[in-house]
Amino acid sequence: MEYTQLGRTGLKVSRLVLGTMNFGPQTDEPDSHAIMDAALDAGLNFFDTANVYGWGENKGRTETIIGNWFAKGGGRRDKVVLATKVYGNMAAENPAWPNHDKLSAVNIRRAVDASLKRLQTDYIDVYQFHHIDRNTPFEEIWQAIDVLITQGKILYAGSSNFPGYKIAQANEAAARRGMVGLVSEQCLYNLAERRAEMEVIPAAIDYGLGVIPWSPLHGGLLGGVIRKQEEGGRRTSGRAADALADSATRERVQAYEDLLAKHGLEPGEVALAWLLTRPGVTGPIVGPRTVAQLESALRAVELKLSDEVLASLDEIFPGPGPSPEAFAW
Repeated sequence: MEYTQLGRTGLKVSRLVLGTMNFGPQTDEPDSHAIMDAALDAGLNFFDTANVYGWGENKGRTETIIGNWFAKGGGRRDKVVLATKVYGNMAAENPAWPNHDKLSAVNIRRAVDASLKRLQTDYIDVYQFHHIDRNTPFEEIWQAIDVLITQGKILYAGSSNFPGYKIAQANEAAARRGMVGLVSEQCLYNLAERRAEMEVIPAAIDYGLGVIPWSPLHGGLLGGVIRKQEEGGRRTSGRAADALADSATRERVQAYEDLLAKHGLEPGEVALAWLLTRPGVTGPIVGPRTVAQLESALRAVELKLSDEVLASLDEIFPGPGPSPEAFAW
């Protein structure tokens, strides 16, 4: 497994990130533990989760599954760089009470203690803001984070789904307090969705943040979806189905699959390997439901794409153009 620095921190993290969103909703606890064991055995040490994962009445279930895995011992917690998120409403009542979500100081304080309890650990390596909170000033957010760092409950703070200007605002506010600021940004980024190249990734690079792309296969669209439909009559749903309903998108995906078939390459592995060639990218998040899916993702780290393939991928899925020229429209 390859390793890299997470942004401007001293953390060494794997070039793939184990996403745990499926742990609980789609993968039961024993199988989730097997996936985490296999990941660790392969050298994958960066695990990502969120307090709301498990969803609905089971919010927090994913963190609990991870915590039970840590509790098995064997140095599991010490070997893992653990990232979780705060923002979503965790209140059991519906409608929820005020101050049970977003990034107010009171919710950050409440949420981190609840996550630590579920995760059965005394610290979180990277505590991420799941979304921007337009109603809470960054001065309040950083004051709360400063307290958590002083208490030893978290080491660093990161962002998720932040536009470029919010990355800048957050880090400028942190600098005024003499703090490190954000160390990572988790954004939607893949071959089929490259708008992050316009502002988000340039901002992340300029401020020294590691970029952690989520949905690297764009909801399955880049995982050989057309071939799977034709070979096994597999039904497509979600983001992939919506995208394929557009004829132009379907043509691009078909061209993508034809290109990779010609070179004997697996679409899902290529989509991950392509992200690993992109400037600023620390590692994409993979969300395996089985150990076999994890093994496929791990092969992407060893895959080296030729200049010919990379050029062809750019032709099929062109980026938005250089910034700021891309805004000339």
